[in-house]
Amino acid sequence: MFVTSSDLSGLTGIRHAFFTREGGVSGGIYGSLNAGLGSNDDPAHVRENRRRMTEALGVAEDGLISCFQIHSPNVVIAETPHDGGDRPRADAVVTRVPGIACGVASADCGPVLFADEAAGVVGAAHAGWKGAIGGVLEATIAAMEGLGADRTRIRTAIGPLIRQPSYEVGQGFVDQFVAADAGYVRFFSAGKPGHAQFDLPGFIAHRLRLAGVGSVDDLGLDTYPDADRFFSYRRTTHRGEPDYGRHIAAITLAAR
Repeated sequence: MFVTSSDLSGLTGIRHAFFTREGGVSGGIYGSLNAGLGSNDDPAHVRENRRRMTEALGVAEDGLISCFQIHSPNVVIAETPHDGGDRPRADAVVTRVPGIACGVASADCGPVLFADEAAGVVGAAHAGWKGAIGGVLEATIAAMEGLGADRTRIRTAIGPLIRQPSYEVGQGFVDQFVAADAGYVRFFSAGKPGHAQFDLPGFIAHRLRLAGVGSVDDLGLDTYPDADRFFSYRRTTHRGEPDYGRHIAAITLAAR
């Protein structure tokens, strides 16, 4: 049903999960643990899937806070439970309130979880290439610091996402990154003529380390080739399927 980071698993009073597509009630292309509120799946199935996730995390059904994601650097500070309607337009959630789970949805983009055990502050960020280069990781760290965290104590984990062998991009994509920083060329390897392979998790890890976090744990899982365990937007596109499911990555402070 979920995979975890060995680094985050050792923290006291903090629970986390990178949920897979296994263990839910959805069928067909959404089989089975689809958490995508924006998908065309049966809403009742999505609600039950999310209920199972909150149960696994040990929080109330309204304790899982996720956003309407827009590939931005916007961060929400979660202080109270939420019913899931009118979600804020943002790509990261942080909290210092026990019993609230900070969650992000993904299906190839990078789910990143954050925790400062000593301060009792946690967070989650949705980092696709736009968010990663646009500053969502740094904005999440800054928001956590505003709640009392210290970036040198923050442990981070990069969950299942599309990895370099599966992530083909055009030359214009490469040019955009290199224009921002010539050193970013190292996150691309040669592909077919006019194309390259992008190392999204390597780029995310680089930005996290540059920001000065205490540790970075990459689970090393690729969503694209592992259709049994993971949803993938790119795989869905290549197969010509009409829609796709979404995973949730979430982290919470255990209620005291």
